[in-house]
Amino acid sequence: MFPKPVPNLRPNTFEYEEAPLIKSTGFREYDARWLFGADLNLMGVQALGMGLGALLRELGVAPEIVVGHDYRSYSSSIKLALVSGLMAAGVRVRDIGLALSPMAYFAQFDLDVAAVAMVTASHNDNGWTGVKMGARRPVTFGPEEMGRLKEIVLAGEFHEAEGGSYRYIENFSARYIDDLTRRPPFARKMKVVAACGNGTAGAFAPQMLERLGCDVIPLDVAPDYTFPRYNPNPEDLHMLHAIADKVRETGACVGLGFDGDGDRCGVVDNHGDEIFADKIGVMLARDLSKVHPNASFVVDVKSTGLFATDPELVARGVVTEYWKTGHSYIKRRVSERKALAGFEKSGHFFFNEPIGRGYDDGLLTAVHVLEMLDRNPTKSMAELYAELPKTWGSPTMSPHCDDEKKYGVIDKVTARIEAMRAQGEQIIGQPIRDVVTINGVRVTVADGTWGLVRASSNKPELVVVVESPVSQSRMKEMFTAIDAVLRENSEVGAYNQTI
Repeated sequence: MFPKPVPNLRPNTFEYEEAPLIKSTGFREYDARWLFGADLNLMGVQALGMGLGALLRELGVAPEIVVGHDYRSYSSSIKLALVSGLMAAGVRVRDIGLALSPMAYFAQFDLDVAAVAMVTASHNDNGWTGVKMGARRPVTFGPEEMGRLKEIVLAGEFHEAEGGSYRYIENFSARYIDDLTRRPPFARKMKVVAACGNGTAGAFAPQMLERLGCDVIPLDVAPDYTFPRYNPNPEDLHMLHAIADKVRETGACVGLGFDGDGDRCGVVDNHGDEIFADKIGVMLARDLSKVHPNASFVVDVKSTGLFATDPELVARGVVTEYWKTGHSYIKRRVSERKALAGFEKSGHFFFNEPIGRGYDDGLLTAVHVLEMLDRNPTKSMAELYAELPKTWGSPTMSPHCDDEKKYGVIDKVTARIEAMRAQGEQIIGQPIRDVVTINGVRVTVADGTWGLVRASSNKPELVVVVESPVSQSRMKEMFTAIDAVLRENSEVGAYNQTI
């Protein structure tokens, strides 16, 4: 029998080579993330594969799965260890090789396979690894499935079975790109910066954009898993600033930035100004609701309040629901509600039938942004952005907080803010108008200024976002107030970036 995993092992020991290492905190709300080596070894990955195979059978899913891996020095070896565990559990594996996460999701449809396991740490720093999993296209695992997978793996509830097999699908990326580019050519000639942060998207995004007829200016597309300039993360201001510089240098009409596994897209306008993804979502909601009457949308609680207040969306009767942050949460909600699309402030965008298959795809997001420009031939990206009501919003800011402590901190912060409302206390000199606790705590004061605190689902961090429809100074006041509540908890560390 395969050994039961253990939570701690010291590298460079015989024990490390003879037992599976899996730290329990790597099983997160809707995917898995570990520091490779310190928290997870290759035998641990085998155990994960065996546990996933057992879970598929428990869920009544056919024992067949698509696997792929992102561009990191260790991702291929991790994928093959995962494959060995899946095969030992009797699962038939279809390997699409180096891939983006949305390419793996597409393969579920194209190869008619229900399950997927994509080896990726997304935008996490070098050294991290993980797996995004699903068993019912187009949705991925949520807390229930991840919780059961954790139980199976950590308890060693493996079931070896016959029938496991392996097949490599050669040049699958061509099928994915063909699918994305099977649409009428753009009438508008567009010069586009394609920034990939030296990550996986560099192998696919520029080629896709060229096939669509764009004049592509590549930025950081050469593969380098040390990520020498910045992490491929379109929420990271370093990446956005690099895109902005290149747009201004080249006179491009738009800059597009793709994250490490290609399921997110960031946008910079023709002036070199970064447009946060939630505002891009409002722009796309305006555009798509003209083409698709009675469209509805789902957005995450980190997103701008404009989805509820934008006069154009209100006049058109567009209904938008705020929901839990996280690609699996929004993806599932879009599917359940049959919404036309879902938008996250992080840049995960989900386009449902008839304009997509419901999963998050950064390259498809880029296509829809360019189609929006094509439908507005007399307007630049900056002009379309300027038509939105003005609000002042922060980037996503993340203070460190250990995985074992972050949810307890959020419980205390939520209780503190709810107590302030109950006692009639004010924030930034105004009464509290609303408190939403569907995912962390989002507090809104009388003038519409709001602040959100939640636990990161995939890193040892908290997440802070603030926005004001009044002024930049009011937005900064809200950040100061939210941070003061956070600092009542000694477990909260330094931010990765602030305003």
